[in-house]
Amino acid sequence: MAGVGFTLKKLFHRRGIFAALQAYGYAGALCAGPLLLGILLQVGILLLCGRADMARTEQELLVCMVTYTLLGSLLVTSFGAMPLTRFWADMLYQNQTQAILPAFWGANALLLPVGSALYGLFLLAAGASFVQGTLCLWLFAEMLVNWNAISCLTSIKDYDVILHAFLAALCGAWLTGAVLVLWIDVPALEGFLLAIVTGYGLMLVYCIGALHGRFPQREENCWDFLRWLDRFRPLAWTGLLTNCGLFAHLVLLWHSPVGVQVKGLFFSAPYYDVPAMLAFLSILITTVNFVVSVEVNFYPAYRDYCSLFNEGGTIGEIAAAEKQLLVVLNRELWYTALKQLFCTAAVISLENAVLAVLPLGFNDMMHGYFRTLCVGYGLYAVGNTILLTLLYLTDVHGAAGVSALFATASTGCTALLIPSDPAYYGFGFLLGAAVFCLAAALRLNAFTAELPYHILGSQPLMQEERRGIFTRLALWLERRNAKDAGAQRDRTKKSRRGQHAKH
Repeated sequence: MAGVGFTLKKLFHRRGIFAALQAYGYAGALCAGPLLLGILLQVGILLLCGRADMARTEQELLVCMVTYTLLGSLLVTSFGAMPLTRFWADMLYQNQTQAILPAFWGANALLLPVGSALYGLFLLAAGASFVQGTLCLWLFAEMLVNWNAISCLTSIKDYDVILHAFLAALCGAWLTGAVLVLWIDVPALEGFLLAIVTGYGLMLVYCIGALHGRFPQREENCWDFLRWLDRFRPLAWTGLLTNCGLFAHLVLLWHSPVGVQVKGLFFSAPYYDVPAMLAFLSILITTVNFVVSVEVNFYPAYRDYCSLFNEGGTIGEIAAAEKQLLVVLNRELWYTALKQLFCTAAVISLENAVLAVLPLGFNDMMHGYFRTLCVGYGLYAVGNTILLTLLYLTDVHGAAGVSALFATASTGCTALLIPSDPAYYGFGFLLGAAVFCLAAALRLNAFTAELPYHILGSQPLMQEERRGIFTRLALWLERRNAKDAGAQRDRTKKSRRGQHAKH
């Protein structure tokens, strides 16, 4: 663990409440900052929409297009995000930094044509105009690269670059939107879409520049990472299923009685989406606390425990280190859950006073959704913390099973509640999050009860490469690249011979 951890450790070593506030503020800015900046980008664009007297229907269509594009790109990249991050982590551990950039561009080379083709077909059927569809597809392609770049920067703990990249996107989108729509009088919907494309384009350039500045640029095999998709297939399913469980209730309710058809295949549920977005912000404290607890408290105990297996520790030393590890783990998870409980209770208690100030037009049903989803997202936050702990302990199969339960419960419960009273819609996600939290806690308890076995006894006697579909794809792409390179060399030789013959 590096990057933000070094700074946090220095800050927490200082005494006093101001040092603690500074440490939590640093972690919060780096971990929650990008999320808040992303929300501010869309809120700022909507404020500019009001200044431009943009029709309400066009504002709703703009929000739908951006939301569909961001969620679509996130889901496309979510299947390979965790295995790709694991590949980068392994290459960094082996000091093979020359393999980082080829894998990054190899992943983009696969995702861009496939993802863009699928999303392009959706846009053709969705009812968007040619200009609107082109801008949405452009934004989709940008975000595919951006999500991969963020995964890579996260794997090296370069949170500062991520924060600065989102800040560049925020400022770029605001400035471009103001110039295009308010000064040049470009049509509002297309102008603001282009502004968002420009903002995230600046983010893309910033992230790629940072990656190329940190890693060597050499000609390496860019398809090696595909073998990690076969080797760590449960990681791929964990990433995809967790995102499905997190977003399925939103998509289902777009097509429920509280949903509205904005245009063509673009749907929304504003009475549900706005409370959901605000309720999601209540879990930021858990995001920050997880980073702080892992970097400062859990990792040192985990490192000491694992080092005893590699450095010839005695049975007594290993048993003592394991006991200390589990004490720290249970304490940090308990504190995380307790902090989230207090935060959720405080948000619900202050809900009426705070929301009354904001011009969001909350009615009784929206207040009910907000309270229900605050509890649901709080349970999700605790469950996700335990899931990340399972991944930290390399229980990839357990994590995949837990995420599958979450996706099934969240989707199924929401679908079952759609025919009922709309006032109960938020309980579908709440029940799914409760199943997620409980299943993750039970799995972690069972796994840590036999921790020495999972570290030693569950390892294979012989290392064996899994030759699945992605490994076969990697081999085919490698042969094709070698064939193309050979053909290129032959053409170069023929060209040189022709030049010598002329001379």
